[in-house]
Amino acid sequence: QVQLVESGGGSVQVGGSLRLSCAASGRIFSNEYDAMAWFRQAPGKEREFVAAIRRNAYYSDSVKGRFTISRDNAKNTVYLQMNSLKPEDTAVYYCAADVLGRGTSVADIDYWGKGTLVTVSS
Repeated sequence: QVQLVESGGGSVQVGGSLRLSCAASGRIFSNEYDAMAWFRQAPGKEREFVAAIRRNAYYSDSVKGRFTISRDNAKNTVYLQMNSLKPEDTAVYYCAADVLGRGTSVADIDYWGKGTLVTVSS
């Protein structure tokens, strides 16, 4: 069974950093064809795209320049380095995989992780 397991969430102060990890199992996701991505969802809001990586990396405007997505293909793992965190970044962060896709749209995601909570406060 395909599983995406996030880790690394927690509480951090404004301006701080966190690194999220997502370990995939059950199948190998190709860095050439299958995107791995991060989405987030704050209370009362829709799930939104954060970052994705396949042949190229893509970011939402709200995190561009602060977050970096990376991928270790040998470990079938994707990471999200989050710097200069803001209160607006507080959300549950979900790892996602898009088979044969770019991974930038919720509708296109094939597999979801259970999420990890990130809380940013002063």
